[in-house]
Amino acid sequence: MGKIYKVGTRTSPLALKQVEEIVKALDRNYPSVEVRIVGINTYGDKNKDTPISRIEGTDFFTKEIDDALLFGGIDFAVHSAKDLPEKAADGLVTAAITRPIDPYDVLVSRNDLRLEELPAGARVGTSSVRRKTQLEKYRGDFQIIDMRGNIGERLEKLYNSDIDGIVIAAAGLIRLGVTEKITQRLTFDIMQTHIFQGALAIVAREEDEELISMLSVLDRQKI
Repeated sequence: MGKIYKVGTRTSPLALKQVEEIVKALDRNYPSVEVRIVGINTYGDKNKDTPISRIEGTDFFTKEIDDALLFGGIDFAVHSAKDLPEKAADGLVTAAITRPIDPYDVLVSRNDLRLEELPAGARVGTSSVRRKTQLEKYRGDFQIIDMRGNIGERLEKLYNSDIDGIVIAAAGLIRLGVTEKITQRLTFDIMQTHIFQGALAIVAREEDEELISMLSVLDRQKI
C-alpha cells in the first residue's frame, strides 16, 4: 500500500474543483500514492465584508490552512496562486505553481451586453484594485461596486440586484463548468490580469524534501 497524504484546501465549490485537479494529476504521476482532501474554513471565507483592496498580498485566504500545515494537520495545501501572500509563512515553501488554465478576466452581464455596450453610469461589480482601476480607465462613467463572495454568490448578486455586470476570472467559470455565463472575454488591452491568474499553487513544509520533490513534477505544468 502506498503512502497517504492529506491535502488542505478552502471549502468553496471552486477551491474543491481546484484541489481535485491536483489530486488527479498526482494520481497520474504517482498511482501508488493516496491523497485525502481536508476542507478548512478560512477567515477570508467567513468575512465577506472586508474589501479585497485592503487584504491583497496578505494571508487573508491562507492563514488557517498554513497553520494546519505547520502544525501537522495536513501534509500540503492547494491554493489559487494569486491568493498566496507576498511573503510565505516561516517554514513553508511553494513546491509548484501550475500553468494557468486561462489567464483572462471576463465580463458577465445581466442583459448579455458587452463592456462597451453597457449603459451610461452602469454599475459594475468587482473586487480587486487592479480591476477597479482598469475599469475606471476604460470608462470613467462606470460605477464600480465592491463585490465579495465565491463565484456562485457573485452571480446570484448580479442576477438579483441592480448591478449591470461583474468582472471575474475566466478560470473560475471554466473550473465550475459555467462558461455559458460569459458575455465577453476581456483582452489584455482592456484588462491586464494577475501574473498567476488561473494557476494553482502547492505549498508544503520546507523540511519535507521528499514530498516537495514529488509535488514539483506539477511545476509549470498544465494539468
